[in-house]
Amino acid sequence: MPEIVSIYRYPVKGLSPEALASVRVEAGETLPFDRAWAIENGRSKFDPAQPRHLPKIAFLMLMRNERLAALQTAFDEKTHVLTVRKDGAVLAEGSLDSEDGRTALATFFDAYEADELRGAARIVSAPGHAFTDTATKCLSLINLETVRDIERRLGVPVHPLRFRGNLYVDGLPAWAEYDDWLGKTVSAGGVTFEAYARIDRCAATNVNPETAERDLTLPASLLKAYGHADCGIYMRVIEGSTLSPGTPIAPA
Repeated sequence: MPEIVSIYRYPVKGLSPEALASVRVEAGETLPFDRAWAIENGRSKFDPAQPRHLPKIAFLMLMRNERLAALQTAFDEKTHVLTVRKDGAVLAEGSLDSEDGRTALATFFDAYEADELRGAARIVSAPGHAFTDTATKCLSLINLETVRDIERRLGVPVHPLRFRGNLYVDGLPAWAEYDDWLGKTVSAGGVTFEAYARIDRCAATNVNPETAERDLTLPASLLKAYGHADCGIYMRVIEGSTLSPGTPIAPA
């Protein structure tokens, strides 16, 4: 039976993933702290008092800012302190909840991304808001056998974290998440999802998460090989509970 083999969240949009050993998910929500903060690329129209979904171009993100992938970040869920490292050395640190902490982090990104910023960097957030690529609150699922099929078809290694998913699943035939799951209710332990949409991939997937190099042309290669540029599905949480690696997952 297919099972969840790894769970990731991305506390700050565009920065490194955080593997989770266990997580409580709630109906109608993302993973807790998933894309809860973003780094504004110059002044945007984001208003914390009236948050709304904005295009990813408003923020630093891998589609255009691949050097972000060279950073290793650690998020402390209790203190909300973000630590930024590169090659093991701490480059910046600050609480995402304090003005001083956000200023310290933004100052680092002002220097690190100086030639790619359209204005001063600013760490932004709003209660209950997630800076995901879709306006609907959901989780993204990646089928590892689909990634292996892409590797075979393209003839190159494809790191699964290029797709920056929340749930990585194994034991499912390639592309079965599209052919057999879409439009259905999916159960994982006590969690119930609605699998509702394919994920159309952008140039962020061209960036190697291990080297920070833009070394593939995945959307174009997928389109040539399969006639589409999709990998992964979006799933809404209908009924919440706790998820952990090893949890079986399948249509209800």
